[in-house]
Amino acid sequence: MLDTTGPRCDTDSVLAARLAVSATAAGGEAMSDLQFLDWLDDRRRTHVQEVRRTTFAELSGWHFAPDTGDLEHHSGRFFAVRGLRVRTDFGPVPEWCQPIIRQPEIGILGLAAREINGVLHFLLQAKAEPGNVNGVQLSPTVQATKSNYSRVHGGSSVPYLDCFREAGARGHRVLADVLQSEQGAWFLRKRNRNVIIEVGPEVEATEDFCWLTLRQLGALLHHDDLVNMDTRTVLSCLPDWHLGPGGTPAAHSDVAVRSWFTAQQSEREFTADPLPLREVEGHGWYRAEDRISHERGLYFSIVPVDVVSKRREVASWSQPLLEPHGLGVAAMLVRRVDGVPHCLVHARVEPGYLNIVELGPTVQCTPENYAHLPAAARPRFLDLVEGARPERILFDTVLSEEGGRFLNARNRYLIVETDEDIRADVPDGYRWVTLRQLGELLKYSHHVNVQARTLVAALRTVEGLSGADHR
Repeated sequence: MLDTTGPRCDTDSVLAARLAVSATAAGGEAMSDLQFLDWLDDRRRTHVQEVRRTTFAELSGWHFAPDTGDLEHHSGRFFAVRGLRVRTDFGPVPEWCQPIIRQPEIGILGLAAREINGVLHFLLQAKAEPGNVNGVQLSPTVQATKSNYSRVHGGSSVPYLDCFREAGARGHRVLADVLQSEQGAWFLRKRNRNVIIEVGPEVEATEDFCWLTLRQLGALLHHDDLVNMDTRTVLSCLPDWHLGPGGTPAAHSDVAVRSWFTAQQSEREFTADPLPLREVEGHGWYRAEDRISHERGLYFSIVPVDVVSKRREVASWSQPLLEPHGLGVAAMLVRRVDGVPHCLVHARVEPGYLNIVELGPTVQCTPENYAHLPAAARPRFLDLVEGARPERILFDTVLSEEGGRFLNARNRYLIVETDEDIRADVPDGYRWVTLRQLGELLKYSHHVNVQARTLVAALRTVEGLSGADHR
């Protein structure tokens, strides 16, 4: 039988112990692994959607503003595609112009947790997004922009939304709640509220939702294009259940890491000035009837699509999507420093970041975008990652990015262990930090970028980098 007790009020150590039980539970109390696969296959057959490329002239509900050329929705809501002029001392190119998605609304990415037969489970949704390479992926309980849950589109309401918007009034316990950024190369200052709450037995899974343990979710992270970006970022915000009491030996103290990060934010030269989208043309970009693209065929395009989906809040709609060119690489190097696993993070500048710099993986790039540049411009440590021996690769999965705004956006996520003593050869923009230090930084907004958050979620599933190894 399912438990009938409500949310508990635990200390941090008790919560960590409950999360550890969920992360090691042999099976799912609500759904076995085989039952999940059958359920997912059924949801994918049910949630078939048609995504058809179209032209900007045929894009219903959208227009190019006559004064700026910006691509906007007729309601003034949802999002817009605008131009940006960037100048920076970060990276091989000091100045450029580009299109960028501006979506100032703060959305909700909410994950509900519930104890079932003594084990914490999390409520996942089978959600089809127009940009997903394979249709349905596992999303959080709630994944909605303000325009969506305000029903600007006139569609149906968002299931379980009130659990998160009225968590206190309903007696739900908040396990994590923090504003986090999204892709700073494609979004201008985009933020979402990443929130996890514990609910009681009154919250049940409807047909498009299922309860899974942390162990089940961790295993599914190793499958290509299955656990979506929004689920991964919310999972990373959970308290780290591996960590015991007391301090953790580290190459750099917490104060030293924060001082280095603050210096990176303070000392970078960076400006990002809004630019009418029409003025981006002539600066390496051009507009055709069915795309806005770079003249070299690099980076990304903005493409218009029509969508038909009978299982979404709205049955059909049109929208632009950002289509990246090439498979990205997001890799974290890990090594043991005095026996304690450390991650090599990179203080990255991206034009859409609110605070200029966020901590990213060791390597984050699309290699094809560097083919026309001098060899010296090739991202640091990319050769080490690409040349890693198979036994040194601890995680290697191709995962999709946000399918509501991006079309077939995928990165190869890797965790690579190195035994090379590269501590002395690490440039100032990189630092070795422990998993505990990364977890502490995740309690704050705009510190750890979305690609690194995926790798934090993955790191917690890798045997040998958890438990006693980093207590």
